[in-house]
Amino acid sequence: MELMKVAILFAVTAVAEIVGCYLPWLVLKQDKPVWLLVPAALSLGLFAWLLTLHPTAAGRTYAAYGGMYIAVALVWLHFVDGVNLTRWDVAGASVALVGMAVIALQPSTSG
Repeated sequence: MELMKVAILFAVTAVAEIVGCYLPWLVLKQDKPVWLLVPAALSLGLFAWLLTLHPTAAGRTYAAYGGMYIAVALVWLHFVDGVNLTRWDVAGASVALVGMAVIALQPSTSG
């Protein structure tokens, strides 16, 4: 997979994970309706399935995914929670995305 496909797949995966965790947080912290746990569970199931779509070893997929998760979580922080990002947030996400690319795009070795 080329970098753009991997990045999009990781971004969608991160949104599924964040939604799956954010909805229970709303139920527990902001007294939102308990039925939100149903789409949360479905979203976490989608998250787990999306991780299986990567052709590399699970541990390597999780390691690379972490970089994209950081970036998507900060985008969520800004657009959903309404928190302005700092230059440190942007710098940290940039470093994480470079790390994701290094892991995801490493040359394949046979043997």
